[in-house]
Amino acid sequence: MARVSVVFYSMYGHIHQLAEAEAAGAAQVAGTDVKLFQVPELVPEAALKASGAWEARQKFADVPVIEPEQLAEADAIIFGTPTRFGMMCAQMRQFLDRTGGLWFSGALIGKIGSVFTSSNTQHGGQESTILSFHVTLLHHGMIIVGVPYSVPGISFADDISGGSPYGASTVAGPNGVRVPSQNELEVARTQGQRVAEIAAKLFG
Repeated sequence: MARVSVVFYSMYGHIHQLAEAEAAGAAQVAGTDVKLFQVPELVPEAALKASGAWEARQKFADVPVIEPEQLAEADAIIFGTPTRFGMMCAQMRQFLDRTGGLWFSGALIGKIGSVFTSSNTQHGGQESTILSFHVTLLHHGMIIVGVPYSVPGISFADDISGGSPYGASTVAGPNGVRVPSQNELEVARTQGQRVAEIAAKLFG
């Protein structure tokens, strides 16, 4: 059985929605064990409530918080992070900075890694966020999987949409009210399925 973990940080729920789509896609592959995790929050509760994020985060409060050593239990890990100035968010960076022990022991070498993201604007750094995230995965010796152009959703041009060969993504809009489109969710499901299919070939 191939083991796939979807590990994300979401403030207003956009990444959580993509994470669920990634997990659903991975679960379509027979014999795949899929687990959904979130990384620890760093923002104080009062600040989350003041920003309106607290209520949004309650919708996925039951998703377990992962510890770094749990990454080694998976054969493939799909990471989700919002974009912060063209890079991953602080919560995800802090979590990854705690994986030094895994790096030292080589625990993630040969495992599959994949990334998805969100941004407020259509050109808000989605690709740079995923590409810069890959650097950490390469330092861990992971095998990076993206989304091939055989997936029609990443060539969608009829409306605003995220999704690239680097990974699924969504555009939240300047005020964060836009939710992931069906096309964006389908790209995420396809990414999850592709990761699980490759994991099944390598580890199943």
